Amino acid sequence: MATSEDIIDGLATPTNNHHEQAPRTNMKRKLSEDTSNEDEDRIKRTSPLHNGLTSEHPHPREAVHDRIAILDAGTQYGKVIDRRVRELFVDAVFLRLDTPAARIKEESIRGIIISGSPGSVNDPDVLGYDSAIFELGVPVLGICYGVQLINKHYGGTVTKFETREDGQFTVTVDTACDLFAGMETEQKVLLTHGDNVDKVADALKVVARSGDFVTALAHKELPIYGVQFHPEVDLTVNGTAVLKNFLYKACGCKGTFTLQGREEGCREQIAKVVQSGRVLSLVSGGVDSAVCTVLLKAALGRDRVIAIHVDTGLMRKNESRSVEASLKALGVELHVVSAALRFYTAQTIITVTTPDGQTQQKMTLPLHSVTNPEEKRKIIGDTFMKVVDEFMVDLQLDPESVFLAQGTLRPDLIESASLLVSSAANVIKTHHNDTQLVRELRCKGRIVEPLCDFHKDEVRLLGKSLGLPDSMVHRHPFPGPGLAIRILCSREPYICEDFSVTNRFLANIVGYKEVSLHQHQQSSLFQTIQRTTTKSEQELLNRVSDVVCATLLPICSVGVQGDSRSYKYVVALSSDDPHVNWQDALLLARLIPKLCHNVNRVAWVFGNAVRGPIEETTPTFLTPNVLATLREVDDIAHRSLIKYNAVQSISQMPIVLIPIHFDRELFHPIIPSCQRSVVIRTFLTSDFMTGVPAVPGKDLPLHVLHDMVKNIQEVYGISRVLYDLTSKPPGTTEWE
Repeated sequence: MATSEDIIDGLATPTNNHHEQAPRTNMKRKLSEDTSNEDEDRIKRTSPLHNGLTSEHPHPREAVHDRIAILDAGTQYGKVIDRRVRELFVDAVFLRLDTPAARIKEESIRGIIISGSPGSVNDPDVLGYDSAIFELGVPVLGICYGVQLINKHYGGTVTKFETREDGQFTVTVDTACDLFAGMETEQKVLLTHGDNVDKVADALKVVARSGDFVTALAHKELPIYGVQFHPEVDLTVNGTAVLKNFLYKACGCKGTFTLQGREEGCREQIAKVVQSGRVLSLVSGGVDSAVCTVLLKAALGRDRVIAIHVDTGLMRKNESRSVEASLKALGVELHVVSAALRFYTAQTIITVTTPDGQTQQKMTLPLHSVTNPEEKRKIIGDTFMKVVDEFMVDLQLDPESVFLAQGTLRPDLIESASLLVSSAANVIKTHHNDTQLVRELRCKGRIVEPLCDFHKDEVRLLGKSLGLPDSMVHRHPFPGPGLAIRILCSREPYICEDFSVTNRFLANIVGYKEVSLHQHQQSSLFQTIQRTTTKSEQELLNRVSDVVCATLLPICSVGVQGDSRSYKYVVALSSDDPHVNWQDALLLARLIPKLCHNVNRVAWVFGNAVRGPIEETTPTFLTPNVLATLREVDDIAHRSLIKYNAVQSISQMPIVLIPIHFDRELFHPIIPSCQRSVVIRTFLTSDFMTGVPAVPGKDLPLHVLHDMVKNIQEVYGISRVLYDLTSKPPGTTEWE
């Protein structure tokens, strides 16, 4: 077995960027086949069940191992930072950014990491910090918001520039800086920010750039560093090497923090919480809840675990039947509750803000009439818990002695801005397993969540050790709200005041070559493109000019930009050329949100070029017919993956139904918008916090993709098929 030093070196060996285009971790690796014993052993020995995530320890913990303080400013990636540090065999304590320096000192730390934030250091109500943290005599690393805070602390300035950076970019680093020791000068990193370091403080020096942007700073005399990018996520190829350099070179850590018996730790935690009670395990059908249920059975015995699966009517084709059969094979008896009609007509009470800034309670419309994605999630989450409560009454279970168990993972809590992870994070989307009702039950101590400190890849390894079949362990994730959030519901088109000017901006982007030849036609929009793009980006625009069309769609999708939720337009790219240059398409999809700040997602439309604007949507709601359509196309797409043995080539593949009817202008007279289109959203990731789309012809064989498109196109009522080209960020995995 390799030593911890061997594993650390293996984790943090810088990747040669000239030969490696994928993120740091091979995101399409097959855990059951390709994960080495050393990697599997490493994951099992890290990430304890709970590790001080509430940030409120009554007494400082005794320093047995080297420890780092992570100061949370509200980042979506806070838990990922914590996980990466622990993977490098260093303990971490998670504290609020405004924790007093004296309190931090009591933790006997070797260094400080300041996280990112959805806010700006220039905000009037910015979260405060104790300036004495820079006088504790320990190294400091600021990430994203953290580097801006450091620069401002030492007298520099931070400004919002014309362009954003959201996605994977190449930066140039100074390898003489300890942070980048042993690395090449060009590095692929994840950048997601609107504010930028403007005037660099006199005490600091620039050690990395992305074009004209400052992407890393270092103190001229002290071991204080800041990076604008996120070293903790997969899209920063050598991020682990950066963190290792900080922990080992700057902080002098030894790497002695290892955790044995992870599965046993989970069992002990379950027994401690449940004691002599019984547990009602909520089984959705995904790997998380299945692993949770089998783990509970192993810890408490079969008789004390009651497994329930609620068929919401929002499931995939034959979902409930498949779940029941899979768990039965593992010795788990599953109670299936059919509640489709209940969910279609469900309503709930939500809190809304009035125009004058007051909050009030409001009853939603029934689910079948709701279009707002957050309202859909809240209705489904609250109704789910009510159905579970009624099931408990039917079985005459005492609610005071029965606990609810669910397979909540760390990313669920992070995106829901749960206090278990962060008191300052911005809500990206409400997860069905972290609604207000669930939080209330959690406060009462009635929720058991043994996987709440785990990420998806870790859960799969745990499931494998518990004996779950590969077909279940490697099943693509499926959201708790089900197909409801894979249907973009619409009562009317989403067209704001900026719709027309954004369409003109897009015309300048894809018509760049032609416009550049006629100075008299160069608008202020074109001048903005000239001013805010690099030479290589302008070369890209020259290549795609007159080949690619860009159309703004009157719909919005949920995204995550700068640690905050975004709800913005979608751009559709298309061409008459049947041979798609996928590399250029992906580059263009990354450039458009950088220039158009009201866009967070870009997709390719199969078929001929889309001509003319699209300003109408097909009325779409969560009705049985609409759900049946998505259920059918979802099944078709996933059968193509199975047919060509390509399921494990990608991490996840949501199939999304959007209310867009293309090509209506071909009919005379023009017909009303009555069809819908389908989006194939492939996703490659290992941490499920960031990721990239699968590149057709590289990550996903072209014949597999073409088979999907051909078969989906034959479904009645489908207008066109699209392929999502967006990384996360700026787009989330799901569209809602």
